[in-house]
Amino acid sequence: MLVRILGASAGGGLPQWNCACSKCQAARSGVIPSLTQSSIAVKAGGKWFLVNASPDVRQQLERLRNGCEDNIRSNPIAGVILTDAEIDHTNGLMILRESKQPLELYGTATVKQALSEGFPVLRTLTNYCGVNWTVLETDASLTLINEQSSQLKVEVFPLSKKPPKYMAQSNDDIWAIGLTFRDVATGGVFTYAPVLSELTDSLRERFEASDCILVDGTFWYNDELQRLGISKRTAQAMGHMPLGGSDGSLQQLKTLKRPRKILIHINNTNPIHQPDSEERMSVEAAGLEVGYDGLTIEL
Repeated sequence: MLVRILGASAGGGLPQWNCACSKCQAARSGVIPSLTQSSIAVKAGGKWFLVNASPDVRQQLERLRNGCEDNIRSNPIAGVILTDAEIDHTNGLMILRESKQPLELYGTATVKQALSEGFPVLRTLTNYCGVNWTVLETDASLTLINEQSSQLKVEVFPLSKKPPKYMAQSNDDIWAIGLTFRDVATGGVFTYAPVLSELTDSLRERFEASDCILVDGTFWYNDELQRLGISKRTAQAMGHMPLGGSDGSLQQLKTLKRPRKILIHINNTNPIHQPDSEERMSVEAAGLEVGYDGLTIEL
């Protein structure tokens, strides 16, 4: 199984178009790498399965074209798995409307509802390339089979009940999910959790049973945006557990013994982008890595 980080940044990317924070300015000047918006790709032979379709999907898919057939309408992906209905994870579907075949989409019933009513991308896609939708059930699994009969087993687990801003608040609906991939041939196990509001015992067990995890590293401080005068919303109000502090996710993630631990979905304001920052050194001292565009993991 191969896992490739296509975009390691949170929504807006690094640099973000309307931001002049120190991290965005450093990226503009080439001091630190620029990053595209959150997405990964997974495969076990054959074509890739794209996980989330970011607004940067066109340039991200260009990085997957090695070994792709050279006919006039070649396609490097077998399907798109959506972990939520956030615009940052679904807006790229509009670019995929040019697909020659109906798009193979995987997502929960709540995501399908959101993309049919609140942000009606599915209506547009139906009138262009067409859509084949496979409903993902939380606490269930399915097997992905590509054209070479390579198999990936995917386990779906709940992460958040927070709906996207364009949808009304629901009661107990699950709006964001995580994914655990198992390579049937090699036995490799990989878990993807781009949103982490709390680290429960069940999540800890899942992470410990994985060979590698890609996990939410959005903010360092709970009041990170408030400190910069960008927003009054806290990290926790946005559904993200901050990394820093005695009760932050870093202190808990560093105790995990088995998996390789990589932070993704990193906001442009997060100080861990800067290699010489105290926060970055704390991450590395805890045995975690800071993800970047193009990082490929083989399991």
